[in-house]
Amino acid sequence: MTRLITALSEIAPRYDALFVDLWGCVHDGVRALPDACAALVRYREAGGAVVLVTNSPRPRGDVERQLRAFGVPEAAWDTIATSGDSARAAMFEGAVGERVYFIGQPQEELFFEPIAVVEEPVTITMVPLEEAEGIVCTGPADPLADPQVMRPQFLYAKQKRLKLLCANPDIVVDRGEVREWCAGALARLYTEMGGESLYFGKPHPPIYDLAHRRLGEIGRDTDNARILAIGDGAQTDILGAMGEDIDSLFITGGLAAGETKTSHQPDEAALRDYLEKEKISPQYAIGYLR
Repeated sequence: MTRLITALSEIAPRYDALFVDLWGCVHDGVRALPDACAALVRYREAGGAVVLVTNSPRPRGDVERQLRAFGVPEAAWDTIATSGDSARAAMFEGAVGERVYFIGQPQEELFFEPIAVVEEPVTITMVPLEEAEGIVCTGPADPLADPQVMRPQFLYAKQKRLKLLCANPDIVVDRGEVREWCAGALARLYTEMGGESLYFGKPHPPIYDLAHRRLGEIGRDTDNARILAIGDGAQTDILGAMGEDIDSLFITGGLAAGETKTSHQPDEAALRDYLEKEKISPQYAIGYLR
């Protein structure tokens, strides 16, 4: 049964490391969430390690720059694992071929920068869909447009049996008060149409492997039993933690704020209904990370 807590400090001593989601937990896509940042700083000051585990399609360095711009203090984390880096490694290993059709925004072309963890990378070239061996999707070109606008391209791609590499399995995010579509929405559509989508972020194993490698890089890797995953995504953060046998803390005031009737804390009956509907069972829940 999920336990409702009022602060991270109530359970923090049980865990040596945190795998913490970013969007909806540490920032809202526009600015840092001060209480969440303060809670992570206190956790680290007490000796814990914090890995920011994000479904951002961006490289780690780009996420670091974004966090600074949002006002997230560097004292709030030790290292970062992004689905973008996990997916980039697979791309440079040739997961979708060498000639790829890119779906995303211009600033996301940083995805194609080399990554050190692949010793002998293939040469990737962005080409029109008609010339492509595969598809790389970091997100919609227009995050406000209905994903259905991609149906004609996806029908063609499916007929060519192209694989789609999804750099961000999230379906939606809230940028401040605006809800935007993510790459996961396009990958889901492509799969529903009969295409093959490859996923590398939460809830899929590759990003958790990367998070453990990041902990190892700072000399802090630990057993899953001593790790707590924190996030607001039922089908990404919490489902992923369940799949890895990692305890989780569900942030109800993010994507599920309306359904869980969260103001400061969720309505307990609404929370129970939501968890049952989503078929998830986090060990803990809280309105907002604090």
